[in-house]
Amino acid sequence: MSYIDNIRTFVRVYDLGNMSAAARDQRISPAVASSRISQLEDYLGVRLFQRTTRKLHPTEQGKLFYNGATQVLNAIEDAETQVQNVTQTPRGSIYIGTPFSIGRRFIAPAVPAFKRVYPMIDIRMRLSDRGIDIAGEGLDMAFFLGLPKDSSLKMKKIGDCPRLLCAAPSYFKARGIPQSPQELVDGLHDCLQLRFPGATEFQWPLKTANGIKSFAVAGPFETDDGDILTNWALDGLGIILKPYFEVMQYLKSGALVPVLPNNRPPDLQIGCLYPHRKQQDPKTRFFIDFISQRISKSMKSLMKGTQLPR
Repeated sequence: MSYIDNIRTFVRVYDLGNMSAAARDQRISPAVASSRISQLEDYLGVRLFQRTTRKLHPTEQGKLFYNGATQVLNAIEDAETQVQNVTQTPRGSIYIGTPFSIGRRFIAPAVPAFKRVYPMIDIRMRLSDRGIDIAGEGLDMAFFLGLPKDSSLKMKKIGDCPRLLCAAPSYFKARGIPQSPQELVDGLHDCLQLRFPGATEFQWPLKTANGIKSFAVAGPFETDDGDILTNWALDGLGIILKPYFEVMQYLKSGALVPVLPNNRPPDLQIGCLYPHRKQQDPKTRFFIDFISQRISKSMKSLMKGTQLPR
């Protein structure tokens, strides 16, 4: 194994804070990853990590070496990029973060087609509805559904995503149909919410005659998985606020029914965030462009013939 392989493994261990996670990303065993770190430490004559039963913590020497190691790997990546730009044969791994809804419905189904076009590129995809730390998790890019706030990253907007409120007919039969957003706040209805540790948004933004207002809705059910919310709504447990593409099939079949059409939530953005220098990497650029075209085409197809109140 080469010295560069050892450095790459060290950087992944540092980024992920876990030997097993880094080994999975590198497609090597934890024993091999540990051996590479030990070889580096023997060569440098210092300890790079303090090992505990749960996590690895970089030493001061490890922090210093990380800064230099990332510069070395960046320089190698830049050199590879120049060659790949000439040969048009990009290779290597791309580390991607994405919410469950986008990952399952748009990105994962497009990966086989991308792999056929670019067979030398490997995809490492992480799905989570929680906020993603691109730098902390060692990602090349993160797709999002919402309104990004991190100005230190570059953003490619892919499209707008309409949202709506809906519930099962059985729920409305049992609880009645709300006639105004205020009824959602007054405890007359159960609202199913997407929440997780660290979440900051506990209100639903809805359009009113006086502009967009936030309503502190409540209900007995919440989860950090958006698909579970949809299943609960289908079972008649409450009202959900959802992107149109997630519930379209149920709206067309009548399993879910829209409510308060004149008080729709504002649209969200679908887009991709990435560090500034990553756009120089052809494999990253190719993947972002490929997926963006797929999502944009799919969204246009889904919304064709659909008329939602503005």
